[in-house]
Amino acid sequence: MLASLRVYPPSTQSQGEQDPPATVGVSLGDLLPLLALAERKNYLWLRDFLDDRVLITEDLYEVLRAFRYTRPSA
Repeated sequence: MLASLRVYPPSTQSQGEQDPPATVGVSLGDLLPLLALAERKNYLWLRDFLDDRVLITEDLYEVLRAFRYTRPSA
């Protein structure tokens, strides 16, 4: 049996462009324990994602930013 070929129009994206990565909503309460465990146990796969960008809410950003410069009191 002969294989039939389908011809598709050229992509509108250039070769260098890629589709944006898929996103999934996850609660911070579900995410933090998993990340903490992976960090504590030094799982190598976590390093693969260290350069990934993470979207957070503006209020969480402000809290984290303030926390970063706060020193615990004695």
